[in-house]
Amino acid sequence: MNNELQVWQLIMEASWMVKGVMALLLLASVASWMIIFRKRQVLKKAEKDSDGFEEKFWSGTDLTALHESITGAHRVTRGMERIFDSGFSEFLRMRQQGRMGPNAMVEGSQRSMRIALTRETEDLEHHLNFLATVGSTSPYVGLFGTVWGIMTSFHQLANVNQATIAMVAPGISEALIATAMGLFAAIPAVIAYNRFSNQVERLEVRYDNFKEEFSSILQRQAHQLVEE
Repeated sequence: MNNELQVWQLIMEASWMVKGVMALLLLASVASWMIIFRKRQVLKKAEKDSDGFEEKFWSGTDLTALHESITGAHRVTRGMERIFDSGFSEFLRMRQQGRMGPNAMVEGSQRSMRIALTRETEDLEHHLNFLATVGSTSPYVGLFGTVWGIMTSFHQLANVNQATIAMVAPGISEALIATAMGLFAAIPAVIAYNRFSNQVERLEVRYDNFKEEFSSILQRQAHQLVEE
């Protein structure tokens, strides 16, 4: 309890510059944790939705019926559903126009799916750059506060005839808290960024594989339509 009070007292007695650095690091840490909790939920839901959609898609369900089931309620599609909806909607549109070759229909669907995949990846990567920035800059921001605090402590010794370590110890302790806060903000951000980036990469590969497999299915359907 005494240690906690002492740390709080050191923070309150720090210079305004060091206090500003600490406040900035505290805000960065809070924002990072908010993003971490939110991104964890988003990626977990994306994986769960992909599992559910793939199960329905490969169960032998008619593609038209599956498309109507995910668009009939006018809800916003995400993830693999979004790619499927984009590709199949374009395929149906070009099929209704008539006089379209099978390759043209498939290429149009692939273009649409590529755009949907890019947008989906951008949505999944949203705010990851912030975590990377916090993780890479927070230690240096904390170090700046530490350097400033130590400079201030030694500057105060200019008018002292006999300097002792006891005179500069409190000021140095205040300054070192800034470094500790920089590490406290940076370490979770770096760990979360690496983990989430890996999850996003796996989902992107999974979406891309589905796009290629679905393109093959549309290719077969397009050739069957021409033969009929």
